[in-house]
Amino acid sequence: MPENNEMSRVSQKKNQKKKNGTRKKVPKKKKSNKSLFKKILIGLAALIILALVSGAGLFAYYASSAPEISVEDIVDSPNTVYYDPDGTEIYSSGEERELIEASEIPQVLVDAVLSIEDQRFYNHIGVDPIRIAGAVLANVTDGFGSEGGSTITQQLIKLSKFSTKKEDQTIKRKAQEAWLALKLEQEFSKEQILTFYINKVYMSDNQYGMGTASKHYFDKPASELELHEAALLAGMSQAPNAYNPYTNPERAKERRDTVLYMMFENEKISEEEMKTAREIPITEGLAENDDKSADVMVIDNYLETVIEEVREKTGLDPQTAGLKIYTNIDMDAQKQVYEVLNSDEYNIFPNDEMQTAVTVVDPKTGQLKAIGGSRKAEGQLSFNHASDPKQIGSTIKPLTTYGPAIEYLKYSTYHQVVDEPTNYSTGQKINNWDRDYEGQISMRRALVDSRNVPTYKIFKDVGKQNTQQFMENIGLGNYRGKANGEGINESDSISGELTPIELAGSYAAFANGGEYTEPYTVSKIVTADGEEIDLTPSSNKAMSDYTAYMITDMLKDVVNVEFTSQTVNIPGLIQAGKTGTSNYTADDIEKFNIPDGAVPDSTFVGYTTNYSVAVWTGYVNRTQEGHWLSFDDGTREIPRLVYREVMAYLAESVENRDWSKPNSVVEVAVEKGSNPAALPGPSTPSSEKVTELFVRGTEPTKVSNTFDKDLTAPTGLTASYDAEADEVIINWDAYSLEGDGDVTYELKIGDQTATTGDLGYVVQDPPEGTMNITLTVKARGKTSPGASASVTVPPSGEDEESSEEESDGDESESSSEESSSFESESSQSSSSQSQESSSSSSESSASEAQSSSSSASETEDEDDEDE
Repeated sequence: MPENNEMSRVSQKKNQKKKNGTRKKVPKKKKSNKSLFKKILIGLAALIILALVSGAGLFAYYASSAPEISVEDIVDSPNTVYYDPDGTEIYSSGEERELIEASEIPQVLVDAVLSIEDQRFYNHIGVDPIRIAGAVLANVTDGFGSEGGSTITQQLIKLSKFSTKKEDQTIKRKAQEAWLALKLEQEFSKEQILTFYINKVYMSDNQYGMGTASKHYFDKPASELELHEAALLAGMSQAPNAYNPYTNPERAKERRDTVLYMMFENEKISEEEMKTAREIPITEGLAENDDKSADVMVIDNYLETVIEEVREKTGLDPQTAGLKIYTNIDMDAQKQVYEVLNSDEYNIFPNDEMQTAVTVVDPKTGQLKAIGGSRKAEGQLSFNHASDPKQIGSTIKPLTTYGPAIEYLKYSTYHQVVDEPTNYSTGQKINNWDRDYEGQISMRRALVDSRNVPTYKIFKDVGKQNTQQFMENIGLGNYRGKANGEGINESDSISGELTPIELAGSYAAFANGGEYTEPYTVSKIVTADGEEIDLTPSSNKAMSDYTAYMITDMLKDVVNVEFTSQTVNIPGLIQAGKTGTSNYTADDIEKFNIPDGAVPDSTFVGYTTNYSVAVWTGYVNRTQEGHWLSFDDGTREIPRLVYREVMAYLAESVENRDWSKPNSVVEVAVEKGSNPAALPGPSTPSSEKVTELFVRGTEPTKVSNTFDKDLTAPTGLTASYDAEADEVIINWDAYSLEGDGDVTYELKIGDQTATTGDLGYVVQDPPEGTMNITLTVKARGKTSPGASASVTVPPSGEDEESSEEESDGDESESSSEESSSFESESSQSSSSQSQESSSSSSESSASEAQSSSSSASETEDEDDEDE
């Protein structure tokens, strides 16, 4: 037992040691976790230090390359001068700038500016870490660019030395901007910097500095500004044109009220003062807008396009950079466009609300000669519809379908396609404008009459890849696509979306034999430092000369069809063009009670060898009552009327020439209806021949023998006598004629002859005895063998003996009255055919008078043009 007890104690000690040993291991684990945590902290600290060092190094590297900035850069706002192609000055920005001293700036304006732009202005050193952190957080949560971190000092640097474009706000630019702001804060006082800023900022309507803007908008010096006026000016600096009280009063009021709220939050005004100022109408105290001199407003949309083009291509801001800009404007053409859109002389538009856009391009150079981007605009730099994407309907067809078909598949203008019920690959039905189908027709007919089904079929033949390449070649590589904004879609074969500038530019390639130059307004600029920058784009061979010529030849027919010719015909001018309309969706039609035949957009693009002109017309609020275009009031034709007035004026000063047929194109007479195309045979009548264009080497060589074949005798001839009606009824089968051609039937009844296009004939009051009847067919200048039948007419009072039998008896002579009857009915039949032909022609020339939705997209797939 004792031994056992001892052993038990030893065992217990061992066990205890084991337990103690186990307990000692626990702290070691904790020590290990702490060590790992410390390592992580050290690692993070190292990364942070490395990032800071790297960031500091990168900042120092970028800062070292920052440009020099002088007092002149900050104080002066050099004028940007605009010239026409002859070097004549047409406009100068910032001419009437009025600098104000710090003592002239009222405290209410200082409070308004700092409250909305830089509340810690007096506490930072040029950059504001707190503001930057807030901007970073906003950009992370709301998306990059949702909030800026720039101080007023940084904004002054930007206005004085850098581009204001959003895409130019790079890390390098921000670093340089911050570095120069730090330096500026060391050289000037806060009061001086704020004064520089207030005198520098652009305030819309060609006004620079808030002192100048005070005179312009309120007709008073800045020292006399009231609270609501100071708030308006302070708010405008962020987006001057957007917050212009003349052109955008609602947005201007919203911005002004935001500034007033920030002043209240910043404890610069009381709540009562804020509420009182907010109640004041935005127009109260606003001076009459007298900045509407003829020259300024005439070139306004052109200047706006120039400014955007210079910003996009150079990163320089014409409103602050002090440039010399040499434009391509044709002042005479620009004045004509302005007058047509805005004066009452032409009496084209039904009201001031209807908007339009006109672009004039020189096809040989790509130069934009004139731009009309809006009507009845108030103030400068108004909204420019010419550079805004519009629904252009069928004007897209030569670009996405017919041009590529000729370019890549070498289709002729005769190429045959069947107009028949057809669906998109999704199963959705495609409708023509007239809800009808014409069967087999030529590609020329499909384009001229704007048939949707044949167009879609040709588009499918071409393939999206070829269409995309063709679009790239004519400057439309970034085409947004009508249906989903992601490039070419099936529905883009028959309707699309482009800016009027893009539309005129792309059609200019057809006018220029296939050579394309991107439309541009500026040929060169000279910077304030004397550097000359050439902005002339290079040209490229967008398509073969045969494609340009054959498309043009077909589009000549569009402007020559009766209905279109009535609106765009200019005597002596050779031109080509295409109409286009968009459609309302079925939901819009039902929701807004839009009448039948009404459309939201109407477009026309036409060209000569000298000019390409695109015109769009529509309303900004397209579903508002009465804001639609209709044939009933003629508004759907307005783009053509505008085009005619502009193009007729342009054509007066240039030589009007036709396009020369290139050697790559051959003109061939083919037999109508032949498929594939065949040359006419010796017996093909002239009425069955049509002349079309072929790419050299693809013209037909096979000769048709359709009209050389002898005609067979007609079948199914029967004759019966109806005693009750006392008339002979004659019927026969329809004659089957191979190929195209008109068929007429010639009846010989006794010694009388009658011609008809019907399948039956009636002889009233027939003479007694046996009547012998012979039927022949006339077609393609030939007469078929005859089919014969006879019928016996019983004497009056005898039983009816109607028969269908051959007769060798003498034929009874017909009375003169019967002869007259035959001739009368024949004449009526011929008249009926003539009326049907006339009706068909009328429907063709009145094409696209009505369409309806076949797509869920806003612009539907049935187009309403080529009336």
